[in-house]
Amino acid sequence: MSSKQLALSRSLGEALQLRGWQVSTAESCTGGGIAETITAVSGSSGWFSCGFVTYSNLAKEKLLDVPATLFTGADAPGAVSEETVLAMARGAINVSGADVAVSTSGIAGPDGGSPDKPVGTVWIAWAVRDLTSPTLQSQARCFHFEGDRAAVREQSVVAALEGLLTMVDNQ
Repeated sequence: MSSKQLALSRSLGEALQLRGWQVSTAESCTGGGIAETITAVSGSSGWFSCGFVTYSNLAKEKLLDVPATLFTGADAPGAVSEETVLAMARGAINVSGADVAVSTSGIAGPDGGSPDKPVGTVWIAWAVRDLTSPTLQSQARCFHFEGDRAAVREQSVVAALEGLLTMVDNQ
């Protein structure tokens, strides 16, 4: 993992500790890389709840309560979509009890791309509990990263951590 990833994880930990919050992760294409980077920081047990690596659609459904309808049918958005990562992030909060979560789903390559979703396409979502109501605030963004599989995954981890830090800092 890069020094940038570790620095972001440290900053995230400090921001979460100030608020008494915990974070959870729901990862597909990053395969646990976000959770690994977070837990590389000493003391992260005080602010990291848990991580879900849900590579298959069935795991997304069973572990994170992602609706199966997102994966089935001709008009379904599929695993690499805004709808899916938003459902994953919300599911991570609901299942873990964490205050904030991040989720990823994408095509790291070298195979699996399509004209609509080329290699390097990664959707990332962030969700946070709304302190004034029982709802969750969430947002998602599509990224198009360059490079080989390792580069796409590394850039995804950085973007995920940057977005988490921004979301926590804006609360």
